[in-house]
Amino acid sequence: MKIGFDNALYVKKQTESILKRSKMFDNKLYIEFGGKIFDDLHAARVLPGFDANVKTKLLTNLKDKMEIIFCIGAPDIEKNKIRSDFGITYGKELLRLMRNLRELGLKINSVVITQYKEQPAADIFRKQLERMGETVYIHKLTKGYPNDIDTIVSDEGYGANPYIPTTRPVVVVTAPGPSSGKLATCLSQLYHEYKRGVKAGYAKYETFPVWNLPLKHPVNIAYEAATADLNDRNMIDFFHLEQYGISTVNYNRDLEVFPVVKSILSRILGEEVYKSPTDMGVNMVGYAITDDAVVQEAAKQEIIRRYFKTYNEFKNGTADLETAHRVEILMKEVGCTPTDRKVVWPALAKANEHSCPAIAIELPDGKILTSRDKNNLYAPAGVIMNAIKYLAGIDDSINLIAPNAIEAILKLKKENLHAKSNKINLEEALIALSFSAPNNPIVEKALQEINMLAGCEAHSSVMLPESSLTIFRRLGINLTCEPVFAF
Repeated sequence: MKIGFDNALYVKKQTESILKRSKMFDNKLYIEFGGKIFDDLHAARVLPGFDANVKTKLLTNLKDKMEIIFCIGAPDIEKNKIRSDFGITYGKELLRLMRNLRELGLKINSVVITQYKEQPAADIFRKQLERMGETVYIHKLTKGYPNDIDTIVSDEGYGANPYIPTTRPVVVVTAPGPSSGKLATCLSQLYHEYKRGVKAGYAKYETFPVWNLPLKHPVNIAYEAATADLNDRNMIDFFHLEQYGISTVNYNRDLEVFPVVKSILSRILGEEVYKSPTDMGVNMVGYAITDDAVVQEAAKQEIIRRYFKTYNEFKNGTADLETAHRVEILMKEVGCTPTDRKVVWPALAKANEHSCPAIAIELPDGKILTSRDKNNLYAPAGVIMNAIKYLAGIDDSINLIAPNAIEAILKLKKENLHAKSNKINLEEALIALSFSAPNNPIVEKALQEINMLAGCEAHSSVMLPESSLTIFRRLGINLTCEPVFAF
């Protein structure tokens, strides 16, 4: 993989910027962390060289100066909102994040359930957290928001929320997903700090859009594609342009809310701190890009992936056609078509040749392998076995799973589990391989190569079941699917 991003430089510059920002205030900074703390796979895909877990390294650098407040929206708990790249709910993602951060020795202060309206599911989740020993706060909708500043910045507004005691100079406010109430939590805390005589500050940590890249740079357009369901749109920060005469990029929600945030901050702090949304941000990503051509190409490929993803979601009823059309327009805007993704045409050609579902995978050396549904094996299982055989230098004619083992699995599925399927799926194939490996050096050799599949690209001629999608995600393979049901 060609590298276009200097991760170490980014960590250095971003850490320095956060510490510099905290010194602007009474050494107390509430910083809203947007995006993902762990597994920021989107950033890693569009910025080759970016560490998907770089934020944890940055937080570790600040370990002794920082603590974390998590926010989760009660409506998202109620709707069982899913983090799509891992297929788990926001609630489960919150627990995962807290566990992983504690393993790194980072301090978790508490959890805030925001936008609370006595949702039963939120009450259950609160009890679960408390019985796990977590400190939980409840924030209701802010009275007077967004127009009545006098009420918002009063004991009826932010003052109605409970104060969250903190002890460290940098307080990271983050969440398992967007629109979780991070901003309101930060501003509520600023109000309470002010009441206690502390002139705390606020800043926003965002990775995208990259403010010092052009508006129509593929990296910024890839962000639009990734957030199409939120109707996010990149825009020139006209506040910044008017104030400084410099063109920078922000997005519509920050621009829309800025006049309100600016007024609230000015009322709380007694002075105007920020002139624009760009001023509020702490984002040094653009300074760590080392090869713009590499980054642009990576971003274009991500936009194509998002095109397939949103059309799959439309077919499955989880996205509307307008969202899918919007991503398609963005793909065309950067001059791409679906077949600019190298694995698309080989998969479709294989499927058309045999009139059945097929998959293509591109391996680290650029080799593209294909597989199709066969008499006893689904295409996902076939393509993964083909790939690890190739990587291990094993002849393609060798069967990794013995025919009698396949027969035994299929017999169990049919006679005992009453399954309608007469083929082995990907999960079953991997389990069968793991059982064979201790006694079969060829299988063991093949399985040793499975980690090499991380970062590979794959495409299916049909939409795959969630069980297969989950395994591709866990293997780190960037899979796309034609928006076609497999019947």
